[in-house]
Amino acid sequence: MKTTNINFIGNRNIALIFSGVLMILSIASLAVQGLKMGIDFTGGTLIEVGYQKAADLTALRNTLDEAGFNDATVQNFGTAKDVLIRLKLQEGVSSADLSAKVLDAINKNTAEPASLRRVEFVGPQVGDDLAQDGFLALLYSTIGILIYIAWRFEWKFSLGAVIATFHDVIVTLGLFSVLRMEFDLTVLAAVLALIGYSLNDTIVVYDRIRESFRLMRNKSTEEIMNISINVTLSRTIMTSLTVILVLVSLFFLGGEVIHGFSVVLLFGVAFGTYSSIFIASPMALMLGISPEDLMIPVKEGAELDNRP
Repeated sequence: MKTTNINFIGNRNIALIFSGVLMILSIASLAVQGLKMGIDFTGGTLIEVGYQKAADLTALRNTLDEAGFNDATVQNFGTAKDVLIRLKLQEGVSSADLSAKVLDAINKNTAEPASLRRVEFVGPQVGDDLAQDGFLALLYSTIGILIYIAWRFEWKFSLGAVIATFHDVIVTLGLFSVLRMEFDLTVLAAVLALIGYSLNDTIVVYDRIRESFRLMRNKSTEEIMNISINVTLSRTIMTSLTVILVLVSLFFLGGEVIHGFSVVLLFGVAFGTYSSIFIASPMALMLGISPEDLMIPVKEGAELDNRP
């Protein structure tokens, strides 16, 4: 099978500058305006209503805006007849009163009244706990990655993989911050899934580099890395395209409930593929990785054991 011969490592400075700019913009956006947190984190009320026919979400949003519920999030839930309305926490108003007001508002000028299915309240304390536990999960998974790769490969590879993964997460969060997309538990789950995908891609490349280091003694570190990345390129692209096809289907056919989930993974898979090629390996190179770091140590007296 013919492999490509692209000088990825030679063009690393361009990629690092591009990624650096994206990181700065993402961190600046997160620092200035932060994330638009969903009610899973901020607290609020979730109301599910049902219709006999497909609901007109645009008309529903306009009706709620006119009724004073400007921060309401309206989306289909399961089918076009089921609607999920999310409202942020309102001081001094109980969930029962709030749901009654919303139902009155959306049924006021319609011939097809909605029926109330369920009402759920997420308190601010519960929201704080979810936010803390979610981001602790992100931190612990990163530490676990660092330890595993340091044990499996070498600490320079470990640090390179964590930098690449951190890069993917920050840029993805920056996308949500810039576009003001709602960040809820499904999005957080997608970010954790992205970490696993990005890491898997990086480890495949690192494993090939380690093998090449031990087989190619007469080539430079940059040449060995380029060869390794080119050898794994077809596998990386095919895997990413397969996942992207599924995610595109989820994005267009999965409904608004998992819209944020599919957006994170669509962007993250594409960017994770980029980072495993242009960020992870160059970072290990900048940290001073060399074939000598991964040479299998020669057992003292091994030459005597091989004598007849």
